[in-house]
Amino acid sequence: MLYHYTTFAAFDGIIRCAQLRLNNILNMNDASEMRLFMNGICKAVTERLAQSGAQDKCREVEAFFQKELEEEFHYSAYAACFSEYRDDAAQWERYGYLGQGVCIAFHEDLMQKMVGGVISLQKVYYQTDMREHRLVDDFYEMVKDADTFSSCFPSLQNLMNDAWLQSAAFKHPSFASEKEVRLVVSPFIDQMVNLSTESSAKCGFTMEPKYHVSSERIKKYYPLDLCKMCGELDLSLSDLVGEIIIGPTSSQSLPILQDYLEDCGLGVLKDKISVSECPLRKPRP
Repeated sequence: MLYHYTTFAAFDGIIRCAQLRLNNILNMNDASEMRLFMNGICKAVTERLAQSGAQDKCREVEAFFQKELEEEFHYSAYAACFSEYRDDAAQWERYGYLGQGVCIAFHEDLMQKMVGGVISLQKVYYQTDMREHRLVDDFYEMVKDADTFSSCFPSLQNLMNDAWLQSAAFKHPSFASEKEVRLVVSPFIDQMVNLSTESSAKCGFTMEPKYHVSSERIKKYYPLDLCKMCGELDLSLSDLVGEIIIGPTSSQSLPILQDYLEDCGLGVLKDKISVSECPLRKPRP
């Protein structure tokens, strides 16, 4: 199972509206991780080039990466986050509204079957030293063997696109205890591999963003149509959901939640509700 800790407002969007919102990673609390990843790759590549005596190429690689980082919003990915941990105190505190929210468990094997095209299910990896990352070898070999830096630019750009994709599932090791998995949408892939609209739509995703307007700001997100994604596998949303856990400090009434599911046409999920056993203290007023 993959566990999505959230608020009841977001839960309503997932269950009643069958829509999972994927938000911009750059707006998340670990927004700097994509930049940390790219800078780490750049540093490791230039160090290897310097050791081989290719100082001139070091400067070109640094300039290339710097220019790419200036365009990070173009490459920004959108994600929904999950944990491999069930009923976890840290997850409740960080993402489950201090335990007052709810957790939805999804079958990982079914989610894996639904992804494709611009959508990927990625296990987050935690690392600071990039010297052993495969992309470092790829960048180094490509630049080292090129007669001129400009001659390898098209292939280098494709490799950079791959790096941006992988940066969406990178976090600092201090977050390793979360055991996070991300459902990632990378809109720029559509241009990179020239995916057809039909291919994108097959996964319940179209290239049209939506906007949430609040009193403070406007946020951009991409909605995934869970019913459509399940329908491609002849499944229903109730097949995808394995469990619903009421938060440890939540005041949610179990009978009302059961009535809610019944009225949403998902009465089969009533028997999949449990109450958290995590001994998390209620927040002080």
